[in-house]
Amino acid sequence: MNTLTQQFKEVLSSVLPVTIILLLLNFTIAPIGNELVVRFIIGAVFIIIGLTIFLFGTDMAIQPIGEETGLAITKKKNLSLLIISGLILGFFINIAEPDLMILANQVQSVTGGLISQWQLLIVVSIGIGIMVAIGLLRIVLAIPLNKLLTLLYIIIFGLVSIAPESFIGIAFDSGGATTGSMTVPFILALGLGVASSQGGKKEEEDSFGLVGISSSGPMLAVLTMAIFSGVEELTGSLPESADSGTGILAPFLQEIPVLMVEIFIALLPIIVIFFVLQFTLIKLSNSRLKKILKGLIYTYVGFLLFLAGVNAGFMEAGLAIGYSVASIGNNSLTILIGFILGFVIIAAEPAVYVLNEQIEDVTSGHIKKKSILLTLSIGVAIAVALSMARILIPGMTLKHLIIPGYIIAIVLTYFTPKLFVGIAFDSGGVASGPMSATFILAFAQGVADATPGADVLLDGFGVIAMVALTPLIAIQILGLIYKRKSSKKGVE
Repeated sequence: MNTLTQQFKEVLSSVLPVTIILLLLNFTIAPIGNELVVRFIIGAVFIIIGLTIFLFGTDMAIQPIGEETGLAITKKKNLSLLIISGLILGFFINIAEPDLMILANQVQSVTGGLISQWQLLIVVSIGIGIMVAIGLLRIVLAIPLNKLLTLLYIIIFGLVSIAPESFIGIAFDSGGATTGSMTVPFILALGLGVASSQGGKKEEEDSFGLVGISSSGPMLAVLTMAIFSGVEELTGSLPESADSGTGILAPFLQEIPVLMVEIFIALLPIIVIFFVLQFTLIKLSNSRLKKILKGLIYTYVGFLLFLAGVNAGFMEAGLAIGYSVASIGNNSLTILIGFILGFVIIAAEPAVYVLNEQIEDVTSGHIKKKSILLTLSIGVAIAVALSMARILIPGMTLKHLIIPGYIIAIVLTYFTPKLFVGIAFDSGGVASGPMSATFILAFAQGVADATPGADVLLDGFGVIAMVALTPLIAIQILGLIYKRKSSKKGVE
């Protein structure tokens, strides 16, 4: 119960700043209507309760399954088993990722169903599965992380140069959104399990980086899909607002039955795979098995409440407030609000806390959680501000920010301490979690919809990609600062 209370306090303190900022904007410069505000508040309550229960469930079930699986498959010393396990586990854990489900739903809405929710889910999950397998293989074969990342992003940039431009934002957003509350704890634990079984002095370094490698999979998969789809250009617009006298509770009542089925379908493969692994590889005690099953139930309930809050309250309010702020016509104000939202939103990302705990544990407290959190906050604030500038400034595209940004990030990997390289690329994944995939994405789409000359599809998508990019640079700069301080003290 103490753990649940602690989770509740963390989630409450994380979601509250975003809620307060939206309410302040509503009652001052950007009113969005009473019905939508009330629905947003109910949605925020759903998100707080749902995320608390969800995180409690992942602690009890998803993380232990990941770590035990990583240890078990590595002990078999069978590379074929490692690759197949990575493919299957990566694919099915990603199907159940809340952030990706939200993004896929948004893509389906904005493109009028041309890219369906399940089409994007499956394509992205294939990419994740392949990259999880490659990432696990990297740990076992001791392949340098920076060299593998360099190769992957050279391929990604090559695909960007020939893919239709309207797919680029979706591809990079998919890379960010796919590493969220469900995927990150599992992949971090899986990587830690494999690295622990390897032992040696590189264990600390190899505990990080798997999330960063995995997040490149969706980019590769979506860009490849775009090239072979034959679709040269996507067009899209925001669906009409549901705020038309349907009632405050009606959207929640409509969403919950649909979500109950979708979430069950998403979680079922994980449960089946777990039982197969339990009887073949893991073989946990009955007491641990019961605890994990209980955790899976918590995960389901929390997942349901979280997505209901997002779909019925949070997303629409984000769209409306973005539209209202941009309609004022003050670009500097819009960019400033984007910066503030970016700074506070990172504290609302549950996976950030999972990563920070692992960083402190693995480094025995040498790298402090507060340092990582502050660095991420600054990075994400800059990311959202730049995303607002990209929407507002004619001719400025996602390529102008993404390509130079990733080149800087890759170059830094050859100078930054190896431990920080893994942490940086994992941080990029965890920073772009449920708050980015919900409120920030919706806010950006609202701004794009209200800006003359901007395109909801081309300009609205891409903000999650920026949120995933800036931590790669910010954390590696922090690593260089640590390196300089250590060299002054004469410490390795």
